[in-house]
Amino acid sequence: MKTRLLPIAGLLTFVAVFAAVSLPAPASSAAGEAGGITVQGTAFVASVPDRAELSFGVESQGQTAKAALAANATEMRRVIAAVKAAGGTDVKTQSVSLSPRYNETNEVQAFVATNTVSATIKDVAKAGALIDAAVNAGANQVYGPSLSSGDQAELYRNALKAAVADARASAQALATASNLALGRITAIVEGGGSSPQPFAAEKAMDAGSTPIEPGTQQVTAVVSVTFSVS
Repeated sequence: MKTRLLPIAGLLTFVAVFAAVSLPAPASSAAGEAGGITVQGTAFVASVPDRAELSFGVESQGQTAKAALAANATEMRRVIAAVKAAGGTDVKTQSVSLSPRYNETNEVQAFVATNTVSATIKDVAKAGALIDAAVNAGANQVYGPSLSSGDQAELYRNALKAAVADARASAQALATASNLALGRITAIVEGGGSSPQPFAAEKAMDAGSTPIEPGTQQVTAVVSVTFSVS
């Protein structure tokens, strides 16, 4: 009896091995072999700047260091008061300097004191008037403006949403061309956004003040998105 059972057992083992090799792969494996599609999405959101940052400086001269610094302090107080009265906010000192000025024979001719403050105006339309007020009060140095939008974070989030939609459109085109069905998002990597960049001029300020054109700026968002396919 034992000698007759051995061949049958061997045959069963062979059939089991053959079945394991010949059975088709399950659907999940097929999808895994297909892998995924990774694309980059980019979006731009344009906005009109609604605030401006400017810097105002006063340079004063005196025969002594003390005289130069005292004269500068008096003039700078007037400038700061005028900037605040014209709507400037977040007024803060940027730098204070005092140095000798030499003549052609390398002798001290005078002393020069400089004080610079920055301020933000939350209405770009009033930026020109702010400049005029500072200069009329004694500022003889003006820097800026640096234009921006107050809702910068919201603009960037909107750009991120649009960038994901752009990535989906590209992935769908690739999937269709490859006869694949686009699935869910499996990974997203934020590529980082750019700072607001000038885009195009739109309008000037009131003719009665120093002209400042806000133009428009664009916020950029970039994402790398991976989609599953089947």
